[in-house]
Amino acid sequence: MTTKTELAPGTKRGHVPGEPGLWVLVFGDLAVFGILFITYAYSVVTEAETMGMAQEKLGRGLGLLNTILLLSSSCAIAHAVHAARNCSHMCRRLIIAALALGVAFVGVKIVEWSGHIAAGDTLNSSSFFTFYFMYTGIHLLHVLIGLGVLTWLAMQCDSSGAWTGSFAVLEGSAVFWHLVDLLWVMLFALLYLLRHGGTA
Repeated sequence: MTTKTELAPGTKRGHVPGEPGLWVLVFGDLAVFGILFITYAYSVVTEAETMGMAQEKLGRGLGLLNTILLLSSSCAIAHAVHAARNCSHMCRRLIIAALALGVAFVGVKIVEWSGHIAAGDTLNSSSFFTFYFMYTGIHLLHVLIGLGVLTWLAMQCDSSGAWTGSFAVLEGSAVFWHLVDLLWVMLFALLYLLRHGGTA
């Protein structure tokens, strides 16, 4: 019989969460973004001054806000997995909290994009904004997929809010959402924080 201090049925201590195929996706995604980051780094070296001038137009405040939102969302889904393992009725509430924070991230990103487009900073206005819109757009697609997954997870809880679905699926979904969080932290550091071209 599973107690509140035990892992979920069929779950081994120290096990790798999710299915093996998920980790192929995770490492494949990281490899693709790694190539994108290398391409960005090359442009930073070859077009340092123009890249730096365009980068100054980014608002660090909105980028930081979105970082906080995704980190908080990632924390919520981690607690949801813990709640499911302990048969807690808080599982659905935590999933919904992660979902709401993810939706807030999308809202902030739309506001940020709209401001840049209104100011004339578009995909074709400079090399920096080409990278900015392309990279954040690819990441936003990951976020939207993740939000769909979180919505489905919330539907797998019973009327009391306890988890009733597959623990492997829940863990795998949480790993994907953590990946989305990790990718954004990397993007935030590269696009918003790492200054170049003599800018400060």
